[in-house]
Amino acid sequence: MNESNPHASNPLDDIRAKLLPCIQCGTCTASCPNAGEMDLTPRKMWRLVIMGRLADVMASRTFILCSDCYTCTLRCPRGLPLTEAMEALKGIAFARQEKRHRASRLFYETFMRTVQGRGRLHEMAFMTRYFTAMKSPVAPFRFAPLGMKLMGKGKVELGAGKSEATPLEDLFRKVKQLEEAGDDR
Repeated sequence: MNESNPHASNPLDDIRAKLLPCIQCGTCTASCPNAGEMDLTPRKMWRLVIMGRLADVMASRTFILCSDCYTCTLRCPRGLPLTEAMEALKGIAFARQEKRHRASRLFYETFMRTVQGRGRLHEMAFMTRYFTAMKSPVAPFRFAPLGMKLMGKGKVELGAGKSEATPLEDLFRKVKQLEEAGDDR
């Protein structure tokens, strides 16, 4: 049920149907390594989803902070697809172009473009693209001390190396075709 129009379709409906068996035991919250950083516990997030409270769900950062570790899914006594539900919430937020989640969306899109173009993550190319997309002149300076430390330990290459065609290109092309066809396999 949509908060403004009870007859309108709610993007949460598919997720809600999968989470209805939730008994609100809190195992997901107790299992989550990121729960301490979340503004809502996973258990509270599921309650909002079940209630169809889209605005409250989208106002939260809980699903963005999910690291896809699957611990909640593995420990759920009802066997609910909790990690997939978090991913679906990210998809809804990104599709709706939620301003609150802009940085996360840009991070994800930039990460995927870098991997697609190079076949692996090249940290320097990724961070350059990400900070350019952020359009924030001060953002790179906040991370400069960490970057220098990582370069000093040889963890980050300065040069971009050469970009060659990768075996991942076929995979990315197939995913794009499936997305355009509306296939959510």
